Amino acid sequence: MMKSDDNGSIDVESSAESKGKAPLIGNGKEKQNKLKKIMGVVDFVLRLAAIIAALAAAATMGTSDETATFFTQVFRIEASYDDVPTFTFFVIAMAIVAGYLVLSLMFSVITIIRPNFAIARILLFIFDIVVLALAAASAAAAAAIVYLAHNGNRNTNWQAICQQFGHFCQKVSVAVVTSFVAVVLLMLLVLLSGFNFILKKK
Repeated sequence: MMKSDDNGSIDVESSAESKGKAPLIGNGKEKQNKLKKIMGVVDFVLRLAAIIAALAAAATMGTSDETATFFTQVFRIEASYDDVPTFTFFVIAMAIVAGYLVLSLMFSVITIIRPNFAIARILLFIFDIVVLALAAASAAAAAAIVYLAHNGNRNTNWQAICQQFGHFCQKVSVAVVTSFVAVVLLMLLVLLSGFNFILKKK
């Protein structure tokens, strides 16, 4: 494009430069929205994996039950998760975590369809942190009891019971490990939401 001023000088402006600024801005927004959609899909997959982990942990702990016999089957002692309040809390907490994650799938789908819908992302971020704290607390508490079941505590004269209740200890150990998998997945969800907020500010 050619422009003339009062002195008669002519300025030549590149048409490519004048026309190329707006499309660059548009392409930047499109790339950002595409990245947000990809992050939304990753968020959805992580939630599905966390649901499976939380349900598996609750189901494994909730079905842990074993009866041991002593003195040629004269005495029978049963070990069950509901004998330990910490394990009962663990089952309830993992069930709550799984229930929340199932409900959150709807909001996750909304963030995929509408990547700029900030309210859904904020709600997910807040409740994800709350559920993460609940899952981590229940998993840590159950892990402490499982450790005592395997090793006991000589200072308090608590005896290890896993020699007598091997199957029970195996199931509760698997439940605790699975719950920590759910905790890690929830941490990834929180980090993903935080990264999304940083991306939005840019």
